[in-house]
Amino acid sequence: MDATSYPIIVRALSAEDGGGWLAELPDLPGCMGDGGTEEAAIADVRLAAEEWLATAKDLKRPIPKPGALDRYSGKWVQRVPKSLHMRLADQAKREGVSLNQFVTALLAEGLGKRAAA
Repeated sequence: MDATSYPIIVRALSAEDGGGWLAELPDLPGCMGDGGTEEAAIADVRLAAEEWLATAKDLKRPIPKPGALDRYSGKWVQRVPKSLHMRLADQAKREGVSLNQFVTALLAEGLGKRAAA
């Protein structure tokens, strides 16, 4: 695979996060780069992708195909007990967000903690 085949997500970093830009390749977990401009962040992430792919090849690990993220809609149905649904909806209301936003935040927080462990 060629590093330039992978889609890149670029976003501005807040001043609290040091400013500048962050570029990520969602198909390659943990592959990201940064820079003072969008172009610099993209150049940095392309170098990181080359290293990511070379390391995966050396370690004989599977290499995701470009665009793997496109196979997911971001939507699924989850059944939960009524009592949990009520508690989640109540907490979302108290925080002034939708139930979907609240549950998404909880999932992301949980994945972040798991990845850090």
